[in-house]
Amino acid sequence: MKRTLALILLVVFVFSSASAAKKKPLCKPNLDKCPLVGCGGGDPELNKRKNIRTNNQEPTLRTLKFMKEIDDPDKKEFKKTHDRALLTPLGEGEMITVTGYLLAARTGSAESCNCRLTKPSETDNHLVLVEEETLNLTAKATKAKPATATKKAVKAKTARENTLARRELQSITAEFTPRVKKDHPNFKRENLTGRIDAAPKKALLVRVTGLLMFDSEHFLGRKLPRVNNWEIHPVMKLEFCETGNDCTANTDGGWRSLNDLP
Repeated sequence: MKRTLALILLVVFVFSSASAAKKKPLCKPNLDKCPLVGCGGGDPELNKRKNIRTNNQEPTLRTLKFMKEIDDPDKKEFKKTHDRALLTPLGEGEMITVTGYLLAARTGSAESCNCRLTKPSETDNHLVLVEEETLNLTAKATKAKPATATKKAVKAKTARENTLARRELQSITAEFTPRVKKDHPNFKRENLTGRIDAAPKKALLVRVTGLLMFDSEHFLGRKLPRVNNWEIHPVMKLEFCETGNDCTANTDGGWRSLNDLP
C-alpha cells in the first residue's frame, strides 16, 4: 500500500513539474519594463506603432467616411513581407481629428504590445465610433434558444445589445493605449460609459485626435465586427460634446476635453 501511494505521489510530482516547465514565464513585470516591440508574440513592428506615446504633428481634419474608404494594402504582398512601408502611402502615421458618435468604451486584454499585462492601467480601451446615420439602425430583443443536436444554445439579448451589435458592423475603432494613459490619466472608460448611457440614442458625440494606424493583425487573422482595419490608434486627445449634439467638427464651441475633467 505504501509503495502504491509513493508511486502515485511520484507520478503526480513528475506530471506537475512537466506542466510547470511548459508554462511560459511572465513576459514582463510591468509596463515600464515592457519594450516598444512588446513581448510574448505578435508583430514587433505593429507593436511599435501601437506603443507610440507622443506626436507633435498638426492634425488634419478627417471624417469617419474618409477612414472607411481607405484602401487595404495588397494582402498577398503584405502577408509575405509585413513591410509597413506599404502602409505609408495609404496614410499610416498621419495625425487626424475625427468627429463621430461613441457607442462603447471597452476594457482591454493582455496583448503582446503590452507584454501580456492585464491591469487596467496596463491595457488599452477599445472605442466604437460610428457616423450619425448609423444611429438610425435598431434591433429588437431576442429570446434564448436551447441547444440542439446540431446547434449551441443561444442566450437571450436585449434590444440595446442587438442594436449595438448591428451598429458596430458600421463602426471604426479608436484606442486609448496604456503608454498614452500615463500622460493622460483621465483616459479611462469610466469617464465615458456614464456619458454614453446618458446621451441621446446611447451615443456620445466625440471629437477624437490621434494617429492613423492599420491593424494588420486583424487584417491577416481574426476579423472584428467593424468596417475595416484602419484605426485611430493611439488616441492623443478626446473631446465630448457637453451641449448635446450641436458641436461641430471645425469649431470649439461646446467641446470639453477629457484632460480638463477634475
